[in-house]
Amino acid sequence: MPVITLDYGDLISLIGQDVPMDELLERIPMLGASLEGVEGNEMSVEFFPNRPDLYSVEGVARALRGFLSFEKGLAHYPTEDSGIDFIVDKSVIDVRPHAVGGVVRGVEMTDELVKSLMDMQEKLHLTLGRKRRKVSVGVHDMDNVVPPFTYMGVPPEERTFFPLQGTREMNMSEILREHPKGVDYAYILEGKDKYPLIVDKNDEVLSFPPIINGIATTVTEETTNLFLDVTGLDYEAVHTTLVIVATALAERGGKLQTVNLHTPEGDRTTPDLTPKTRVLNRVYANKLIGVDLSPEETVDCLERMRFACNVTGEDIEVQIPAYRNDIIHPADLVEDVAIAYGYERIEPQSPRATTTGSLIRFNEACNSLRNLMIGYGYTEASTLSLVGADNREEGVEHVKLMHPITTEQSSLRTSLLPSLMALLRANRHHELPQRFFEAGDVVIEAKNVRKLAGVSIHAKAGFTEVKSLVQSLLRDLGHEMKIEPRKDGLFIRGRAASVVRGGEEIGKFGEITPDVIDKYELGYPVVGFELDLPSLLAD
Repeated sequence: MPVITLDYGDLISLIGQDVPMDELLERIPMLGASLEGVEGNEMSVEFFPNRPDLYSVEGVARALRGFLSFEKGLAHYPTEDSGIDFIVDKSVIDVRPHAVGGVVRGVEMTDELVKSLMDMQEKLHLTLGRKRRKVSVGVHDMDNVVPPFTYMGVPPEERTFFPLQGTREMNMSEILREHPKGVDYAYILEGKDKYPLIVDKNDEVLSFPPIINGIATTVTEETTNLFLDVTGLDYEAVHTTLVIVATALAERGGKLQTVNLHTPEGDRTTPDLTPKTRVLNRVYANKLIGVDLSPEETVDCLERMRFACNVTGEDIEVQIPAYRNDIIHPADLVEDVAIAYGYERIEPQSPRATTTGSLIRFNEACNSLRNLMIGYGYTEASTLSLVGADNREEGVEHVKLMHPITTEQSSLRTSLLPSLMALLRANRHHELPQRFFEAGDVVIEAKNVRKLAGVSIHAKAGFTEVKSLVQSLLRDLGHEMKIEPRKDGLFIRGRAASVVRGGEEIGKFGEITPDVIDKYELGYPVVGFELDLPSLLAD
């Protein structure tokens, strides 16, 4: 979770009321945060990840004005049309499809604002932006460029420009190889035929998102008018980020202006600050919290959390500010009512019914299998459900992630054996023999299937060993099953078998081929098995 540093003097000036530091230290954690420490006039606060609107001193000040009842209801940010067009060209759709923009005029670039803006960008990139892969923010001095602005996809070596903090003009491929920010974030554009670029009417480069801005739009202490661009993979996340940054700058006195966004899907106006509306039933809220608040008390709590309300009987129509992307269900509004009311005021209650949990029959059987495997001399392992190309089962269709963080975790596994082989590789510096097993889920045809697999490595590992293990396992479970010859690219031909029950194959075992052993850099014979547990444990 991100840690935000709040300067007491700056926070008080934004709140507009004199609040003692001791009171702030007591009240801020009640918003949904953890106080990490205080040094002089600076408070370090860790906010929960569901509230990116609190990742800046401006957002915290806005929330506190309501929480402390200084200014309740929606925060109003007037906007006007800038007359600026922001064009999303179809050439960028397959690269980084979404972009939005906004203008903030009359900004005074004080030291406090510069520090807050840089910290806010960093926190948003890390959290909501998933290290810039999902969302990235660009802030530009717009007086140095000429609208309209165009967001497009460009071949990596076609365009050159002078990047921010660079030493010379570079094309985009050079930036990814040589510029520090390019090296850090090159993985985001890996495998792309085109790279995203934002240019103005005169072809001046504003930004190479999500990597680096151009030097032409460098923000200085003399900057007063800003153009904001936010690009990414998910429109809702991209637009929410724009609203968070724009309204934070408005808290510093900036005047917000919208831009006319033109995309292949249609036209929009951004930022769109129109509140969303949800209906909260008061009886439902009271039941979840365990209190009996009147309609007026419930509305007061919601308004202190910066919502606007309209009461109709037991229902409350709640207007949600555009920067609150965490409100997706009435229960989220109930949580805010409880926060405003004060968790410390809610009386603890004993459960009305006492129940005792127990394992379902299938999980009890899986635990018995684990005990059997430990009794056979195997060590239990728990590997990741996500695997990369090197650890995927060959010849089987995998469920792939649309936006994996790393290539090593790009799809859901369909077999446990490759993961166990990778575990042997990671432990190859330890003494032999080594024997590992895992009872875990794989994903086949988009459904979870529980498997049991094991591997054994030592100088004398062979087919007889793994056959004896599987037969002992079946015997101890009280099952009689057929073992039939099997052809499988994972196992040596003639040293592999299928486990068959009722005419259906429920597992396999054998000696791993030398090619696979070399792939995992093991150097010793390896045997392995894998069984389908739902079929194995079926009555």
